[in-house]
Amino acid sequence: MRRRIRAERRARTPRHREDDATSLVPVALELPEIGAARCLALYASLPTEPGTGPLRRALRASGRRVLLPVVLGDGSLDWAEDDGDLRPSAGPGGAEPTTEPLGPEGIRQAQIIVVPALAVDTLGNRLGQGAGYYDRALRLVGRTVPVLALVHDTEVLDAAVEPVPAESHDMTVDAALTPRRCLRLAPLRP
Repeated sequence: MRRRIRAERRARTPRHREDDATSLVPVALELPEIGAARCLALYASLPTEPGTGPLRRALRASGRRVLLPVVLGDGSLDWAEDDGDLRPSAGPGGAEPTTEPLGPEGIRQAQIIVVPALAVDTLGNRLGQGAGYYDRALRLVGRTVPVLALVHDTEVLDAAVEPVPAESHDMTVDAALTPRRCLRLAPLRP
C-alpha cells in the first residue's frame, strides 16, 4: 500500500501539487475546530505530500500559533513555533522551524493537530511512513484534541473495501482532511 501511494504521489505534476496546496486553505479554515483554535500543530510538507505552505501562512497571518515537529534522534518529536523560517531536517521528514524548541510535550499546547499520512480509512486508521513518530507524539495529548490526517482525496479508503493495516500501537485520527473536503471519521481512540 505504501509503495503504491508513494508512486501515485510522485506522478502528480507540480501544477497539481500547487493547486492542491492552494485549495486546502479554504477547506481547512472553514472547519469549526480550526476556526476556534489559537494554537495548532501542523507540519512542513514534503514535495509529494499535500502542500501545507499556504495553510501555514494563512494560519500565522490570522494570528494563530502554528507548531511544527522537529525530529529527535531517539524516535520522538520535539515541537517549535513556525515563524515562517525553516531549515532542512537533519532526519526524516520535512523542513523544521528555527525557533526555540518546546520539548516533546509542546504538542500539548495544540488545540487541534494535523498529521501527515499516506492514507486513512473510514474507521480512522492512519497509514504513516512506518517509523511511528506521530503514534508516539499523539499519546501525549488528550482524547479531546481533534486529530486530522492530511491526505489526497484518493487516499481516503473505504475500510470495508481496503482497510489500512493497523496494529495495537497505531493511533487513529478523527477526520481526513483533503484539498477538497473534510471527512469526519468514527475512530476508536485508544
